[in-house]
Formats: sequence, C-alpha cells, structure tokens
Amino acid sequence: MVDRVKIVVEGAVSSSTRARQVSSMFDAPPQKKCRIEWDLDLSEMDAAPWNVGLVVGPSGSGKTTVMRHLWGEPRELEWSGAGVVDDFAQDLKVADIAAVCQAVGFNTIPAWMRPYAVLSNGEKFRVELARRLLEDGAPVVVDEFTSVVDRQVAQIGSHAVQKYVRRNNKRFVAVGCHYDVIDWLQPDWVLDMATRQLTRRLVQRRPSVECTIGRVPRSAWSMFAPYHYMSANLHQAARCFGLWVGETLAAFAALLHQPIPRGATRPIWRISRAVTLPDYQGMGLVFALTDALGAELLAQGKALRSYPAHPALVRSCAQSPNWRQIRAQGYRSTCNTRTVTQGGRPCAVFEYCGPAAPTPTLLAAA
Repeated sequence: MVDRVKIVVEGAVSSSTRARQVSSMFDAPPQKKCRIEWDLDLSEMDAAPWNVGLVVGPSGSGKTTVMRHLWGEPRELEWSGAGVVDDFAQDLKVADIAAVCQAVGFNTIPAWMRPYAVLSNGEKFRVELARRLLEDGAPVVVDEFTSVVDRQVAQIGSHAVQKYVRRNNKRFVAVGCHYDVIDWLQPDWVLDMATRQLTRRLVQRRPSVECTIGRVPRSAWSMFAPYHYMSANLHQAARCFGLWVGETLAAFAALLHQPIPRGATRPIWRISRAVTLPDYQGMGLVFALTDALGAELLAQGKALRSYPAHPALVRSCAQSPNWRQIRAQGYRSTCNTRTVTQGGRPCAVFEYCGPAAPTPTLLAAA
C-alpha cells in the first residue's frame, strides 16, 4: 500500500544566447536549473479493493511522471504482423484473443486480419487495449488514454474496457488529460493532477445514450457491409432499419420474412444482417435496435428470430431476458437431421420474447 509519494524532478536550464534573448524579451528571470516537486497523498488508493483507476490532468501537470514512479514505463507494443491477430503473444489462445477483442468493442472480424497500420484510430485504440489487457502485468497501465480518438469513441471505448476489467477482476489504470471519460470509465479512484488530490468514488450507471430508430433505404447497407463478420451481400427482399446516435447512423439491421415452419402459429421474420459501426461497438446498440423491432413485431402478432453464428452475438442473446434460445449452435433437427447454418457456419436460433411495444410507423409495411 502506498500512502504518500514525493517526486522531485530537477534539470539544467539553457544558458544559450537565444535563451538569454528569450529571458530578456519576456522579462523572465534567468535560472541555473529547474525543479518541479509533487507531494501526493495516495492513502485512499488502496483503502478499499479496486479495479479501475484514473490519473487525469492538463498537459504538463505531471501525469506521466507520476505514472512512471508508481508503475514504471508501459512497454512499447510492436505491430509487425500481416494482421493484428498475429501480433498478440504467440502463447495466447485464439479464443481468448477473440473474447478480449469483442469485450473492448473491436468486433469487426475482418479487421482482425488486417495490419495495424491500415486500421482507423478507433480500431487502433481498441486493439491496443485488447493486447494490453491480455499481455501486460497488473495493473494494466495505459498512458495517453483516449488522446487520439474522437470523444464519442473515447467514451464508448471507456465503457467497454471497464466492463471487461471488472468482469475479469483485473486492475486497470488510465492516464490521460480528458475529464469527459470519468462517467464512462467509472473509476474506483481518480488522481487529479490539477489539484493533486486523490478521491475515491462510487461506481454508477454510465450516462444514457439517446437513440432514434427508423426505416433506412437499402443503400445504407454500403456503410455497414465492410464491418459484417460474414458475407457483405444483402438479400433483395430485406427490409432495412437503422439506429441513430445523435445525427450519426450507428447501427443497421435487415429483416427477411421466412416461410412459416411446421408447427408455428404466427408469421416469422428473421434478422438477416445486424451491424454496428466500429466506433460505436461495445454498448449493445444493435441489440437496442433488434429489441425494438422484436417488440413491434410481437405487438403485431408476429415473431422475430435471430440466427447468430458470431460467438459474441450468441453469448449476448443467451444472456438477454428478451430472447429465448430455440436451438443451440450445431443442433441437429430431428425432422431433417441438418444443422441450422448461416454462411456455412452452425448457428444458434433465438426468438424475441420480451415485451410488446407497438410503434406503428416503424414496421407498418411488415
């Protein structure tokens, strides 16, 4: 346990002709050396168990200096593989790599096979988090946390990483200059270098995200096709729907009517495609969209089914109270002995069973 830390940094000051000119120009008194000192009370840091910490403050406030003193310099990550999945430590199982990538919102499977250099800033941010969470020691420390990504991406990524850290009982420390991530990262303690005060805080619900759902033209699929984990094709008969966060179309779902199977008592629609843009992954937006569609269909006396093959989608459906599982992945039907497949892969089958909620304009034509 660390109670108090005193850090002193001293260094020489330039005495060059140019430095003397600057001193004279701005009436800055000349110095022979500089000295910066931090005296921090950290007794509250380990006063109770914690999973997530945040060192925050403006540029030049000493965040990185304190980080190095307490936890050392984070190691440099090398990115030389043909795909980022090849850059993870070789002794890691692919299943563990997939699980952490999905947990931090790096869910675009095709991007796993691409080199680091071609990824977007948001994808780089998330895959770096994934590698550190699997490969680094305790605590996992990330300097310049969210400094190179859009603030919306920063907030959503913060929410995703803290969920993984707490679920796996790890310790994670973010070091950065942005205060806007606090309510999303939900740190157990915050060391604010602007005031040089450490405070404990209670974990709360993340801020709400206001979303709008509606019909979208088939052409909207072109925004989402590169991020779908299987085929980029979209059936000609698909009915398309979108979810907006603010003014951004962030999630997409396409529905298809399917023949009523033997024994069914009502019309059935199925989810043909469901995709969230990379920068918005990790918050369950696509499930908010498909739940809304399922609620409307149920209000019309119809059923909505999902046939996920993606492990994260299967797991999320299985954990949701709004979906009941009809078949597990690889299940062989007793009537035709064939496995339910999508794109050549065995699928689970789920049916929406949540509350009915009519929204007459959303599925009026369905």
